Amino acid sequence: MSELQVDADSALLETVLYSSRAMRRLEPKPVPEALLLKLIDAANQAPSGSNAQQTRWIVVRDPGQKQKLADLNRLHGAPYIQSEVDQPRDAKHKRLVDAVVWQMDHMHEAPALIVACYDYDEPVSGGEVYRKAGSVWPGIQNLLLMARSLGLGAAPTTLALRDQALVRAALDLPETFAALCMIPVGYPSGRFGPVTRKPLSTIMRFDRWSE
Repeated sequence: MSELQVDADSALLETVLYSSRAMRRLEPKPVPEALLLKLIDAANQAPSGSNAQQTRWIVVRDPGQKQKLADLNRLHGAPYIQSEVDQPRDAKHKRLVDAVVWQMDHMHEAPALIVACYDYDEPVSGGEVYRKAGSVWPGIQNLLLMARSLGLGAAPTTLALRDQALVRAALDLPETFAALCMIPVGYPSGRFGPVTRKPLSTIMRFDRWSE
């Protein structure tokens, strides 16, 4: 591979990485199945612990099924976010909270709700549900980056999945499955653009933590 190609690939990746906003406001316009399959294929390329490849993906498009997940999201999300709705920290935080509330109100309208699961081969409960989460999140990040490259909006959430029994019942999941993340996907009503993050001087140190 030539240096020019490496530079071009790096620039493209940087564009995607530095403009991947959490897109919670989505258009109801359907997403072609071919693009949804491309998202899952990209997610499937991610590494997993011991190369176990036990991550499983449920792509929910059926209106009734989406409504079940939207109801679970409201059940757990409304109490969680209420204090921030009542007292946002500042104008920027209010915009974020407004987007979360909008997503909660329109979750059932998203073209697809993608649920990332881990198959433990045996039933798990409590904290054990998250024991292999580190093998699932790299795939989720792959999915988010591919969504951005395809012009699709996506933002991961876990609020709808707080009661594993209810999620298993809603999606007819095997009892060995743990649902770890849900990603609404669709065409964004807003625009991609630069994100605001804390500077490196605040978030990192070399060798040991010191002020």
